[in-house]
Amino acid sequence: MTKNFSNTAAFIWSVADLLRGDFKQSQYGRIILPFTLLRRLECVLEETKANVVTESQRIAEKGLSEEAQEKFLIRASKRPFYNISPMDLSKMGQSDIKDNLNTYIQSFSKDAREIFEHFKFEEFVGQLADANLLYKVVQKFANTDLSPEAISNHEMGFVFEELIRRFAESSNETAGEHFTPRDIVRLTTSLVFMEDDDALTKDGIIRTIYDPTAGTGGFLSSGMEYVLELNPDAVMRTYGQELNPESYAICKADMLIKGQEVNNIKLGNTLSSDQLAGEQFDYMLSNPPFGVDWKKISGEIKDEHEQKGFDGRFGAGLPRVSDGSLLFLMHLLSKMRPIVSHEQATDNSSQNSNQGSRIGIILNGSPLFTGGAGSGESEIRRYILEADLLEAIIALPTDMFYNTGIATYVWVLSNKKAPERKGHVQLIDGSNLYSKMRKSLGSKRNEMSEDDIKTIIRSFGDFEVVDARVLDKPEEVKSNRGRQSANPKAEPAKTFASKIFATHEFGYRRLTIERPLRLSAQLSDSAIDSLRYAPKPFDMVMPALYEAFGGDWTTDSYGDLSAVTLEARAMIKADFSELKESQVKDVLGSKVWQSQLVLMNKAKALQTAIGENQFDDFNEFEKVFKQALKDADVNLYISLDAKEKKQLMDAITWKNSEAEPVIKKAVKVVNPLYGAFSYIDPASKTKIVEFQTDSDLRDYENVPLNPEVTTTALIEDYFAREVQPHVPDAWINADKVDAIDNEIGIVGFEIPFNRHFYVYEPPRALSEIDADLDAVSSEIMQLLGEVHS
Repeated sequence: MTKNFSNTAAFIWSVADLLRGDFKQSQYGRIILPFTLLRRLECVLEETKANVVTESQRIAEKGLSEEAQEKFLIRASKRPFYNISPMDLSKMGQSDIKDNLNTYIQSFSKDAREIFEHFKFEEFVGQLADANLLYKVVQKFANTDLSPEAISNHEMGFVFEELIRRFAESSNETAGEHFTPRDIVRLTTSLVFMEDDDALTKDGIIRTIYDPTAGTGGFLSSGMEYVLELNPDAVMRTYGQELNPESYAICKADMLIKGQEVNNIKLGNTLSSDQLAGEQFDYMLSNPPFGVDWKKISGEIKDEHEQKGFDGRFGAGLPRVSDGSLLFLMHLLSKMRPIVSHEQATDNSSQNSNQGSRIGIILNGSPLFTGGAGSGESEIRRYILEADLLEAIIALPTDMFYNTGIATYVWVLSNKKAPERKGHVQLIDGSNLYSKMRKSLGSKRNEMSEDDIKTIIRSFGDFEVVDARVLDKPEEVKSNRGRQSANPKAEPAKTFASKIFATHEFGYRRLTIERPLRLSAQLSDSAIDSLRYAPKPFDMVMPALYEAFGGDWTTDSYGDLSAVTLEARAMIKADFSELKESQVKDVLGSKVWQSQLVLMNKAKALQTAIGENQFDDFNEFEKVFKQALKDADVNLYISLDAKEKKQLMDAITWKNSEAEPVIKKAVKVVNPLYGAFSYIDPASKTKIVEFQTDSDLRDYENVPLNPEVTTTALIEDYFAREVQPHVPDAWINADKVDAIDNEIGIVGFEIPFNRHFYVYEPPRALSEIDADLDAVSSEIMQLLGEVHS
């Protein structure tokens, strides 16, 4: 960032002093930004302005079509845009300035005119005129030198960014949604392009670069600059799409000034309306919004996923609706050029198609690990890693972006990996490569120097493991407020490291581990009494109502609350307000009370037949229970429907780790790994059985993938080694299989970046902590003594 850039941005923003009072702060940017663009376009066109005006007058008499006129005028302008008005901002005059300015805007070529339409420029010009400020604002910009000689395209990008940041701060908007800090842009661009440096220096090279979240065009400009520095004769074609109209207008203006085909810059939501559908690109760069939900467009996204599958963009899976970052990544993957073999390349077209593609995308930490096995996020990671598309992930320092201080990462992906990179992923911890800024810009408090960027680029290029090495970075300046520890904890050293992993090392197979249900049963009086009340949502209100009003009920009047309806309603409203009106009506009626009384009486009859003994073998209890139902006197009408039986069993049974396991069914072959056990019942009879599962004891084990062994050997060896010795009655649930390979266990992928770079820091010695506590205690006692004295 140069002094030229800073002074220019500050000078332009001083227009806000003119607007204060007549316009809201949130409107400043909508006036200042388009005027800045207008002045920049005017300065760029100044050299050929006279030729364009003359040519316009000459061809006006020829009756040519608009398309033909445009070709003549572009040739005269020597730019892909022009303005045929002899006026400029310095010649507007004061009396008719509103009409003159609008006429001047309409004199631009179509693409340039559209830029001002997206800013709703004419509307704000009218408001400035009504406030008698238009002439003053025009004069301010007319005296601002924004010519390419005074401020380069590169610096002009900084100016736009600084103006947008100020605009976002004044209007309480999110600046980071519009542009990416230039240090991050430089790093990401270098990571994506450096592997192709040799190819990019060849003659006649043509390359395409694409950003689906183009913002103000920072990534597109940086990509062009990188290639043209290597090869000034290279042809770079830029493509992009942007949701925000004002950012789109700035991006389009920037590309227009740089001679790009601005029809390739689109306005709209990339995810729901891809306006470059079917296109493929050589290089792709993107900084999608962090953690933004896609609920509004979920219909279009889900339809494409379900109807098109891998023929669309989102075949691998869908992330949770609260974060659409991975949708942008899949969108980019769908636009990769396929690899063209030497046999297929019959001419030099393969050189210009740049076989394959490379991607650089900035994401927060969530896409690394959010979502367990089988989730949309995990399946997306699985697709990327199994297809061997991920080259590297670089951890950036925190506080690098204007709108957030969270941890962020650069993902580098390619379908044309170098041989040594195939089957591997490089993780680079650059989180300590930063310097503190003298003045924060929004949430951006840190910046990466050229040396910091080169450290990462060098590590990526070398593709080597770098053990954690201490960086030559100054220590953080700490606050000296409050009491300082006598033995302050030493700050961990700032380190840099790089690690390389095989792609399968991020994968695992999630096993579902079951254990048997063990129940005890007893038809006790307390259990039977609990059946007086229906289960949820009546389990709390019915006991309260019975205690308050049920004392005088007889067999005939049981559950009749008609005489105390008002009092009962008042109590329910006061203490059980969560009940719906339909539920209140039910509990105030006698039907639910009568049905519970019937169930309670059935249980008492069964208690008479079975007794009150506790059964710690539910299998035996179930036999006795069924026999009791069968043997009961017909006049007792002891029959239980499914609902009644469930409530009864819930009341009289409980889980007991000392009880016998509950048998589900008998089987023929013993296989304890998968739940077929040889079981000796209390009568000493041996059976081969499967047990009911206890959902409360269900557990999951993540077994690291190992392509060198079969899935069966992998999971059985792991189970025998890590599970069986600790819980002998556990087994693998063989019904939980992966949807893709149809083998036991669901495959998941995650990239636990921080875990791989974690360095253990031992706690301080207890003696040091005790010394600090003693010092604090003494200080407190001294202060208390001063108060009492």
